[in-house]
Amino acid sequence: MNIRPLHDRVLVKRLEGEQQTASGIVIPDSATEKPDQGKVIAVGTGRILEDGKVQSLDIKVGETVLFGKYSGQSVKVNDEEFVVMREDDILAVLEV
Repeated sequence: MNIRPLHDRVLVKRLEGEQQTASGIVIPDSATEKPDQGKVIAVGTGRILEDGKVQSLDIKVGETVLFGKYSGQSVKVNDEEFVVMREDDILAVLEV
């Protein structure tokens, strides 16, 4: 099954968080916070403006983005977890 976001929504796969401290202590999944960074997997067609025109999104597939901890809606597809959010929920694009 594939997911295609609609309009100004973006499908993001969270990046894995740090599982070990600097001193070597392994942190269990239940004790870690959800990461606030992810890779864009798919984007919608764009935001529909009041006059009916479609404004394309600034976010592109493959970019790494920073978003709020409680942004979007988590969905699980084929045993993988994704977050569907509006483009407005994305705070920044991380450039390496």
